[in-house]
Amino acid sequence: MHHDAYTALRVSREAGIVRVTLDNPPVNVLDVTLMTDLRRLLTTLRDDDSARVIVFDSADPEFFIAHVDMSLVDAPDAFDGLAAEVPEGINVFQALGELLRHQPQVTIVKLAGLARGGGAEFVTAADMTFAAIGTGGIGQIEALMGIVPGGGGTQYLAGRIGRNRALEAVLSADLYDAQTAERYGWVNRALPADELDDVVDRLARDIAALPDGVIAAAKHAIAPDDLAEGYRREHDAWAGQFVRPAAERLIRAGLAHGAQTRDGERDLEGLLRRLAG
Repeated sequence: MHHDAYTALRVSREAGIVRVTLDNPPVNVLDVTLMTDLRRLLTTLRDDDSARVIVFDSADPEFFIAHVDMSLVDAPDAFDGLAAEVPEGINVFQALGELLRHQPQVTIVKLAGLARGGGAEFVTAADMTFAAIGTGGIGQIEALMGIVPGGGGTQYLAGRIGRNRALEAVLSADLYDAQTAERYGWVNRALPADELDDVVDRLARDIAALPDGVIAAAKHAIAPDDLAEGYRREHDAWAGQFVRPAAERLIRAGLAHGAQTRDGERDLEGLLRRLAG
């Protein structure tokens, strides 16, 4: 668990708490490197009884996870290595969400910046999320690329915010600010940015200090839904759109016009809407 074991994560520990800082410049895209690191981290911690809580944050104050690496449109085999380890019936992105959803530790996201697409899916798969007012934001923006969320987002959202709001989030493809996300139930709570660290730290320490067995008992009683059927529907929907020419054209155009650069990512929705229009 030394920090040098990971390329895109910084990992530190204190009594029962593992702190994981995502650090994959320039904007923390969910690429093969970050996916591989996250899978390895979660798998390694699965059997670690001394770890009770995992807190995720970002080294980049503006971006938690930008979204899945759009340059994969021209690297179709990039995920083959990861896909080889994925259980039957789910894709490689859904598999990361499944790992996170079934993690024995309590997983908490500190959302100080933006999480879109696959980044939003990672956030929504975690047990709890606390978002900073004014800087935190979350959005399933895939529709603007001619696709739909394909890494669990459609399934997690329906369970978390209801079908009507899930359809709104997916089809508006908007970025939701911390307070709106809280009101919808997408995140646990929106907090003033200067209180985010203190609130999450206190919660993480309180949970880590609980008597033996309490976390496991709570997680056993409040179990994640079985999404096998929904994952299949989602993957078919995503894959069916991905092979249409619009998706490839929009993703390439997005990259050409500044997606995955800091400036382009600040209003990615605006950029993609202009390209689609």
